[in-house]
Amino acid sequence: MAVELKVPSVGESVTEVEIGPWLKREGDAVNKDDNVVSLESEKATVELPCPVSGTLGKIVKRTGEKAVVGEVIALIEPAGKPKEEAKAAPKAEKSAPKPAEPVAAPAPAAAAARVAERKKEEPPLPAARETGAAGRQEEVVPMTLLRRTVAQRLAEAHQTMAMLTTFNEIDLSAVIAMRKQYQETFTKKYGVKLGFMSFFVKAAVEALKAIPQVNASIRGNDIVYHHYFDIGVAIGGGKGLVVPVLRDAERMSFAEVEIAVAGLAARAKANQLKPDELQGGTFTITNGGVYGSLLSTPIINPPQCAILGMHAIQERPVAVEGNVVVRPMMYVALSYDHRIVDGREAVTFLIQIKEMLEKPARLLLEV
Repeated sequence: MAVELKVPSVGESVTEVEIGPWLKREGDAVNKDDNVVSLESEKATVELPCPVSGTLGKIVKRTGEKAVVGEVIALIEPAGKPKEEAKAAPKAEKSAPKPAEPVAAPAPAAAAARVAERKKEEPPLPAARETGAAGRQEEVVPMTLLRRTVAQRLAEAHQTMAMLTTFNEIDLSAVIAMRKQYQETFTKKYGVKLGFMSFFVKAAVEALKAIPQVNASIRGNDIVYHHYFDIGVAIGGGKGLVVPVLRDAERMSFAEVEIAVAGLAARAKANQLKPDELQGGTFTITNGGVYGSLLSTPIINPPQCAILGMHAIQERPVAVEGNVVVRPMMYVALSYDHRIVDGREAVTFLIQIKEMLEKPARLLLEV
């Protein structure tokens, strides 16, 4: 009996998915746990593994179609199914062969239909459409469900929040010197490079402890103060921007942060993040500096009330104790919801970040 391939639960509050590319075709052999199709929800893109070994039978839902959680999207013929052929009969006494009866040749149309059914392939994703006159063409590409959801949520943030942004700049000389001094030892011990993100995550946690309003959210008519620190890290994935979450970041070491971020980034690029890894953050950090951004006003990720923006490190002349010196500087931005966070708290939060990163020993001593 065929095994039904159903849409699994892909996250809290997600009831519908969009069928992405089928990774196997009808008739292909599949092993247990082989990924056979991509499912795209409003939160993430996941690949669905095959529950049994066998053959991919009928594909019920094609690429681009919608399906609800629990709905059957394909059938799997399990391995070991008896072949549909007669069992060998007992040997009989030899006799003269009977003349073969003429067999009618199959009708051309029927034969062609059968050939088309062996060769049937999964249609590609909705194709880009070319419009416009020659020399002035436009390409129209369907927006993915994930990008539509991101666009909707960011638009809602602008419409529902009293969003402001405050800025500061950080001299990263001490952090860069510390990374240079301990990079080789750190890499040998933990198998991952010591980056900047771990410094910012640790600094953000300490600043959030000092300014709890920045780690809060609005729930109805209530303000919810979170006494834990789930830090979202914005990453450009294969299908668009995603924000996987570092759970209980206050308990993580520098190495644990770097290992976690590296793993999340790799799986984001391969569209392999799990839905529960994208839910429930209390504060977000985004790094536009990896793309060369010098300054920006990041948009808050609801229902959070603030987001910290990192930017490119640029050597600039600055005044230090009356002298002009060149230092590696980074602009940082904090966008915040003024319904919860006042300007005083926002500015104080950024100053806390600045002071801890300019004297990173404070992060190790937690002072």
